[in-house]
Amino acid sequence: MKVAILSGSVYGTAEEVARHAERLLQAAGLEAWHKPNLSLEELLAFGPEAFLTVTSTTGMGELPDNLLPLYGAIRDHLPAWQGLPGAVLALGDSSYDSFCGGGELVRELYAELGLREVVEMLRLDASETVTPERDAEPWLQAFVAALQG
Repeated sequence: MKVAILSGSVYGTAEEVARHAERLLQAAGLEAWHKPNLSLEELLAFGPEAFLTVTSTTGMGELPDNLLPLYGAIRDHLPAWQGLPGAVLALGDSSYDSFCGGGELVRELYAELGLREVVEMLRLDASETVTPERDAEPWLQAFVAALQG
């Protein structure tokens, strides 16, 4: 199964988690693909059968700048991905009112596209974790199991 891993990162943490997820999914036998600053054309050419988005939140609950162009292109074109599985891993800081707001925006986009959320969004709190890629592993294993189930 081809899994597209999209990432939105301000300081690089979400991108590191996305790379870690890519390795874990590949080790589980999935054709996982992560490319930062991905274009919609590249994504469509890959032909994803499932989606994983790893994103941090910036500003007042917005997506990081490096994910905005792809997010906008997907919203403008609404590709025919109805029924495909997906999941969102959100990084944030619970001391902000907009905790994991970027992840919520992606969940709304998934709903607009008709993607099935196969595991509930994971919210990783920067004030509680120093190893987000390790803390995400049990959730990522659940995501893999949902895709392979």
